[in-house]
Amino acid sequence: MDITTGHGQDAPLALVTGGSRGIGAAVVEDLSRTHRVVSWSSSDVDLSDPGSIGDAVARLREAVPDALQRLDVLVHSAGLAGESRVEEMQWDQWQRMFAVNVFGVAELTRQLLPALRAAGGTVVAINSGSGYHSGAGQAPYSGTKFALRALTDALREEERGRVRVSSVHPGRVDTDMQVALQEGRGNTDYDGSRYVAPASVAAAVRFAVDTTDEAIIEEVSVRPVRG
Repeated sequence: MDITTGHGQDAPLALVTGGSRGIGAAVVEDLSRTHRVVSWSSSDVDLSDPGSIGDAVARLREAVPDALQRLDVLVHSAGLAGESRVEEMQWDQWQRMFAVNVFGVAELTRQLLPALRAAGGTVVAINSGSGYHSGAGQAPYSGTKFALRALTDALREEERGRVRVSSVHPGRVDTDMQVALQEGRGNTDYDGSRYVAPASVAAAVRFAVDTTDEAIIEEVSVRPVRG
């Protein structure tokens, strides 16, 4: 658990999952300009295990005593990705991907809702363009992102007027995850400049967080210029 302490106790507080690399790291860097930020990585919490989530929340209470009283921002950036055809996927692989990408998001949000409500806070889920479209080999990942969109849509209506819920849908982003994905497709001449920079996704998160109190950024799509 990494905690930025460059601001006083009166500064707004944010929690970012998946904050050690890629999009999550860019979000942590951006929000740290104005917020106290708690960054969780996979070593801090296993989002597929409700017990691990509960333990992580308890450690958060110890490390940042006011975190469970008022939480201004919760960014769900942690997630699993990969491509596999339906005939190749095993039961436990389906369970693991849905547990991390959907069930863990729901459980962590549930546990932190009282603090988010107290702050009139914002939840931002890093979704994907795959939350709208699927294709061959994309059923597992797209399935979780479709489900995440359904979860955030429902949560937005349930918490409207108390907690703002935003969904950010990046296209392909220049991250280690994208490198692995392209290598799996046989792409041997990876060119990160063709993809969205993580900082651009972080800027979309910032847009949702900084929107004035009477408004909400419900969804935003961030796509590469070159398709």
